[in-house]
Amino acid sequence: MNLIIDAGNTLIKTSVYDLKKELHHEQFELSNFVLKVKSIFKEFPEITHAIISSVGALDKKEIAVVGLFCKVHLLTSKSKTPFKNSYATPETLGVDRIALATAAFYHNPNGNTLVIDAGTCITYDLVNDYGEYLGGAISLGLNMRYKALHQQTSKLPLLQAEDIIDFIGNSTNSSIHSGVVNGISGEINAIIAQYEQRFKDLTIFLTGGDALFLSKRTKNTIFATPKFLLEGLNYLLDYNK
Repeated sequence: MNLIIDAGNTLIKTSVYDLKKELHHEQFELSNFVLKVKSIFKEFPEITHAIISSVGALDKKEIAVVGLFCKVHLLTSKSKTPFKNSYATPETLGVDRIALATAAFYHNPNGNTLVIDAGTCITYDLVNDYGEYLGGAISLGLNMRYKALHQQTSKLPLLQAEDIIDFIGNSTNSSIHSGVVNGISGEINAIIAQYEQRFKDLTIFLTGGDALFLSKRTKNTIFATPKFLLEGLNYLLDYNK
């Protein structure tokens, strides 16, 4: 049984897998990490291995806590991957993008796959039909765009994402929503079009915290899978055992 830990920029996400079947999932703030980990192992004492993907949220002491209960694999750029990594600077490739590329490879091993992760940032990652990771792009996430408009100006309010009625905003708030939501949707559709011109029979996965919100605004056929990264981590843990 595997414990999967994804320490992102905002929340800690965990899942327990028995082979490919997810038995448990929850997310929580970093301050609750130790208590939550103890609770998970109390509920699932059969866990023998864990993988930790951290973009910097966890320190050595918190990682060591997991090691008290089972064997731990800390995902790094040196971890083994089932795909060929052709990134020009593989040592700088984020562990979250390594996990997403792994999930893409296992879901579509003989095809061209684009993964769009709509979280704090939006990342685009491409694995081709030769099982080769080529790279992609990093852009501003949905909430980051709202925060930037508020923090980098003197009068614009800080808003939360919501559906827009019309693309023409008739107030400051609706204009901000139109700019952010239409802007991010237009970006995603335009980038997908670029990839489709170069890669035939492209399969697209949209994941991350804002995946469901944005999936309704894409013009392309995509698979919205919020737990795609966690699946990739589970594959990676088994691959590195």
